Amino acid sequence: MQIDILTLFPEFFTSPFSQSMLKRAQALGAVRYRVLNLRDFAAGRHKVTDDRPFGGGPGMVLKIDPLVAAIRWVQRESADTRVILLSPQGTLFSQKKARTLAELNHLVLICGHYEGFDERLRHYIDEELSIGDYILTGGEIPALVIIDAVTRLVPGVLGGEGAAADESFQTGLLEHPHYTRPRVFEGHEVPEVLLSGDHERIARWRHEQALRRTIMMRPDLIKTASLTPEDKKLLAQMQESAEENR
Repeated sequence: MQIDILTLFPEFFTSPFSQSMLKRAQALGAVRYRVLNLRDFAAGRHKVTDDRPFGGGPGMVLKIDPLVAAIRWVQRESADTRVILLSPQGTLFSQKKARTLAELNHLVLICGHYEGFDERLRHYIDEELSIGDYILTGGEIPALVIIDAVTRLVPGVLGGEGAAADESFQTGLLEHPHYTRPRVFEGHEVPEVLLSGDHERIARWRHEQALRRTIMMRPDLIKTASLTPEDKKLLAQMQESAEENR
């Protein structure tokens, strides 16, 4: 998979791409990251990428011509290119979207900046994504969030079979609790079931804990989670028990 990032601040990505999983993904040849400076696609001696908005107003707006030139340059390499603009007006990014993007061969992320971009850019992109309802300086941090979420889903990147499948949101539920040594710390003990060696019992306990954690911390997720009849029965029992303890 290839991921291209179009940005005015390419140095922003130097450290993240040289660390941990993102570094390993490149070393394995599973993902190739390429950071392109939008200024390299601007015309003129001064490589200007922004200008004052028509109609007046504060701030500067990203010009349409360098953005489109950059998009066309990366698109020439592949017919299977998906161009995404990071924008607060975009669809909220989710684990489901991450899974969809991880199946692509070529992903292009455009990082906005300043007061925004020339509206005509929307004629040259495939979709817009947002990582949440808050204000950031630019699209570089959202791009990293998406890259991290997508990369870990690319086959082989995390190593073990099912390593990504067991994580929060993959099944629609939050992840179960984790424990490691020491067995007892300041009076807090590891649950006995995890020391039993009974893998079927452990799996059942972990699933029940995932259900319990989700209903307590993120009950909104239950509405869209894939639940078995047994899950629904367990949830009803948990809710009944919670009401009795109030």
